Amino acid sequence: MSVFYIFLALFSFLTAGLFGRFFGRSLTCFLPLFYIFLVFQFSLFYSFELFLSSDKIMVYSITWLNFIDILFNFGFLFDSLTCVMIIIITCISFFVHAFSIDYMSHDPHISRFMSYLSLFTFFMLILVTANNFLQLFIGWEGVGLCSYLLINFWSTRIAANQAALQAMIVNRVADVFFVLGIFLLIIYTKTISFNVIFDSINYLDTTYYFVLFFDVKLIDLISFFIFIGSIGKSAQLLFHTWLPDAMEGPTPVSSLLHAATMVTAGVFLIIRCSLLFNYSSIMLMFIFLIGSITALFSGLIGYFQYDLKKVIAYSTCSQLGYMFFSCGLSNYQVAIFHLFNHAFFKALLFLSAGAVIHMLFDEQDIRRMGRLINYINFPFFTLFLGSITIAGFPFLTGFYSKDLLIETIYSMYLFDTLFIYYLAIITAFLTAAYSFRLISFTFLFFINGFFIVYYYVGLYLLNHIEVMFFMLFSMVSLSFLTIVVGYIFSDLFVGFGSFLWYDLFYIKFINYTNVEVLADLLSHKIKNIPLIISTFGFIFSLLVIYVHIVNNMYTFYYTYFISAWYNISSLIVDGFNIKKAYDNIFIFSYINSYVFFMKNLDKGFFEYIGPYGFFRFFQYLSFKAIYSDPYFFFANIGRTLVYLLLFLFVLFYIQIDILFILFMIFFVKLI
Repeated sequence: MSVFYIFLALFSFLTAGLFGRFFGRSLTCFLPLFYIFLVFQFSLFYSFELFLSSDKIMVYSITWLNFIDILFNFGFLFDSLTCVMIIIITCISFFVHAFSIDYMSHDPHISRFMSYLSLFTFFMLILVTANNFLQLFIGWEGVGLCSYLLINFWSTRIAANQAALQAMIVNRVADVFFVLGIFLLIIYTKTISFNVIFDSINYLDTTYYFVLFFDVKLIDLISFFIFIGSIGKSAQLLFHTWLPDAMEGPTPVSSLLHAATMVTAGVFLIIRCSLLFNYSSIMLMFIFLIGSITALFSGLIGYFQYDLKKVIAYSTCSQLGYMFFSCGLSNYQVAIFHLFNHAFFKALLFLSAGAVIHMLFDEQDIRRMGRLINYINFPFFTLFLGSITIAGFPFLTGFYSKDLLIETIYSMYLFDTLFIYYLAIITAFLTAAYSFRLISFTFLFFINGFFIVYYYVGLYLLNHIEVMFFMLFSMVSLSFLTIVVGYIFSDLFVGFGSFLWYDLFYIKFINYTNVEVLADLLSHKIKNIPLIISTFGFIFSLLVIYVHIVNNMYTFYYTYFISAWYNISSLIVDGFNIKKAYDNIFIFSYINSYVFFMKNLDKGFFEYIGPYGFFRFFQYLSFKAIYSDPYFFFANIGRTLVYLLLFLFVLFYIQIDILFILFMIFFVKLI
């Protein structure tokens, strides 16, 4: 029974996908919503039952393959980490399904859209409940497939096609490394089961692998491959380019896949393989360096964006960076707590942005908005609530996990963690800055859009307020969860003596940090630093907006400031041209090689000396025969035949002479 509810999501996909056009629009929308609601209720029931028992449940169903004494089983693992992820997935999926009923009401292919959402939910549940790497990889690839289908849902848009292909290709590059890591585990441990692999950790730690003239620890190599797979899925530095472009899909897709669930799969994989990473100190250092740089890098780019959804997308990369460097410092319980809280307020941010875009008739540029607070009040409240939550406003959900995460970094009292602490503080400043900038451009300051759009916004709300029930329901529910979740679950996740993470992940003694004790020993001045820095971020954003919008005194200094600001922002807004560098290194190199080998070599040289050359030669002779003067043509032919006969006669005469000489030599010897 504990496994049955997972396959309800698959049944929802089959129902909506195969029979949606026969059920009608209303039934097609409500059946997947009902199935996902059942999955959510079952997940809550079984998760809290397991929390109370603080135990693990292993379910083995069938054996896929028995290949050279290696068993490939299909099984499920239910522990505290699995249950937390299941609650996040099913809860956010339920609200996104409900929001999509109103948001996609105008779309004729809504049944296909709802079926894709249900299929994604099923594959995500397979991923987090797997008890072996092969089943996890099936769920891993399944969510990648659903990501492609949902980003490219509006397939007539060229930008959506490009974004879906980019997301697929970037994730496949990272997945190649993940597959290599799984292959190494199968070769050396003869199994894919988590339990057996983790029991073989000492063998992996003492085994070396010869790579590029060096002996490398096998566990370092496997951890590196798994880490590359995780940063590809979680859009960390160098693999982050696909996530902002994936905003071309419908906004419910952005909320479900690229904010709350799919991109957290990388963090889940790092925590699930904590035993492997804790035996590889090099990879732990690599994890917190990549995570901290990504958090700062994404926050800086997000501040200069003008697309409403891309600002929130870069904030997702930044918050995932927080989780990664917390995992790199072995503070897994804090990373899980922030992942849990982040899912609710980030889903709220995306759904609120989707409501604004929906009411503005698909307008996403915040420079064409302004003073929307006078027209749409409730989306302003929810977007403002999500923005101050992500900035760490006191007593909201983000405050309990984000501030604790920064405090634990400072409390370790190491030089490298102190450097990471400063990066985290700067990132908190940028988070507050771009959050307030988003609110200001969208709702508070002067109207920059077309007045006719604002007129139709008010007219749309008057005529459609009664059919926006599900959008309002989802936003209200997520707003409530954003306020209370952090306070309610803080003791369960990171409270002193909490039994939730008992025997879940392994931490070496040298990497162990008592989160509860060290965080409580810090002075109040240190604890208030993130809040103070966030306040400065709000003030800085207000000053910059004031200089750009309110102050119209174009003095010499102001003009100089504007030109310098434009030069800086034009570099940062493109992500420091990393995507262009990828295009020059990979895309254009492929195109140039294609041009050289295909056009110049294959279709050039070989074609010219081959069939095309023969064709042109005989075509030339044909044109000469047709368009030349017959007298000269036949005269040339006759002259050529004469020369040919002379050549044959000379050749025949030479052969006769050679035969005569040979005969005379033979005759002389015979005498």
